[in-house]
Amino acid sequence: MTHDSLTRRDFLKATGCVAAMGFLPGCRHPAATAPKSNRPNIVVILADDLGHGDPGCYNAQSKIPTPHMDRLAAEGIRFTDAHSPSAVCTPTRYGLLTGRYCWRSPLKSGVLWGYSKPLIETDRLTLASMLKRHGYHTGCVGKWHLGLGWVTNDRETAKADNVDWNRPVTHGPQSRGFDYSFILPASLDMDPYCWLENGRVVEAPTDHTPASQRRWDGGGGYWRAGPIAPSFDFTGVLPTITNKAVEFVKRQERDSPFFLYVPLTAPHTPWMPTDEFRGATEVDWYGDFVAQTDASIGRIVKALDDAGLRDETLVIVTSDNGSHWPVAQIERFGHRANGDWRGQKADIHEGGHRVPFVCRWPERIEPGSRSDQTICLTDLMATLAAIVGDTLPASAGPDSYNILPAMLRPNLAEPIREAAVHHSLHGMFAIRQGPWKLIEGLGSGGFTAPQKIEPKPGEPAGQLYDLDNDPGEQNNLWSQRPEIVTHLAALLERYRQQGHSRPATPEVRT
Repeated sequence: MTHDSLTRRDFLKATGCVAAMGFLPGCRHPAATAPKSNRPNIVVILADDLGHGDPGCYNAQSKIPTPHMDRLAAEGIRFTDAHSPSAVCTPTRYGLLTGRYCWRSPLKSGVLWGYSKPLIETDRLTLASMLKRHGYHTGCVGKWHLGLGWVTNDRETAKADNVDWNRPVTHGPQSRGFDYSFILPASLDMDPYCWLENGRVVEAPTDHTPASQRRWDGGGGYWRAGPIAPSFDFTGVLPTITNKAVEFVKRQERDSPFFLYVPLTAPHTPWMPTDEFRGATEVDWYGDFVAQTDASIGRIVKALDDAGLRDETLVIVTSDNGSHWPVAQIERFGHRANGDWRGQKADIHEGGHRVPFVCRWPERIEPGSRSDQTICLTDLMATLAAIVGDTLPASAGPDSYNILPAMLRPNLAEPIREAAVHHSLHGMFAIRQGPWKLIEGLGSGGFTAPQKIEPKPGEPAGQLYDLDNDPGEQNNLWSQRPEIVTHLAALLERYRQQGHSRPATPEVRT
């Protein structure tokens, strides 16, 4: 057998990944689908730029106290090999809500801006629209960053000086399945700085704010210049999101399930901890903001518990990518926000896309459990569909695998995913299968220098790492293991060409 004809099973056997021998195409395990009558409330809290090494439950040497995430991990399951589909904001949000890698959309690199057009296609199933058809009341509170249908005063593309702030957006969370929304248009460092509730601007951004530098450059917290609502307060944004999420929980009726998606703005820049948290950690502004982020998560979970919804609610807490934490900050504070993984936010290396992923579902998920399954945030679509007993239509969740078996059986040996694809800020690809990670190119593909390296004659054209033996991605095996390079490159190309990465099955097609 040649390496060109290696099957997944043969490949993993040949490279030592013996745990893969129980792999089943499509991963439709007997216990994977809950009966339709079992419809838990579902709360997904997506932190913004929270690193794998920030929570204490992932990093015993973390210098930031995170008691609320630690408690969730003790009461539920902690996934150690979870990944965002991209190393930056917008594409991860697209992938999480649709179960589809964002590089299949028109956005091939970078992120959207505050005036960008909607990215999620009007006919694409989202987590919210899927759950709505099962009787869920759906809400989105926080950072949207997926484009909005701003109404303009002329025929030009939306920009700061031609938006009609008095008219509701034509496309936004409401047109993507959410019954209720209270959102910021994009990141907290991107204008316009204003809130929208159910598609309408709460207070028009009629004032203007100058730009501010990052904290580590002596600024007040990084944001760009632009229109701002007169009463908009950067420091008050995280508390406002937390309060609105808590209010949503309190409004829910016990006899009807709900889905709440809370994309936080923190600890993304600008680092704006309130006075209550200032000085709470040894890691200055960033550490204090992470501590406040953890407290916000705790408040939302407490609201569930106080409402008597603890036992009937699945809570998932994760992050959209790694922390924006360069080496200089590690050296200054001795805190590894991305753990011992190489790189940071935006990078193709593990620090860019390996994220915390904690789930609590009392009486279903074993307390204090851990799973080492390789998973991706795109997997929420197939997983939540399995929980409510849905059969996804052919066009839905093409890159989504059902990870419910791993949630309920943390010692599950066979890999759920065939492979996972990673994507950097500048569009660099990587593919991971078993212990092997192939990167199409040299450099970080993101924030860490050098971003791109042109190979010299005779040098490797890309990177190949054995994460089992080299988790820090220091020993490039591209030239030593050509058969693995060939196999993974072919698999990645197949995924790109066929339009899906999850095998088609009678139960859930792609």
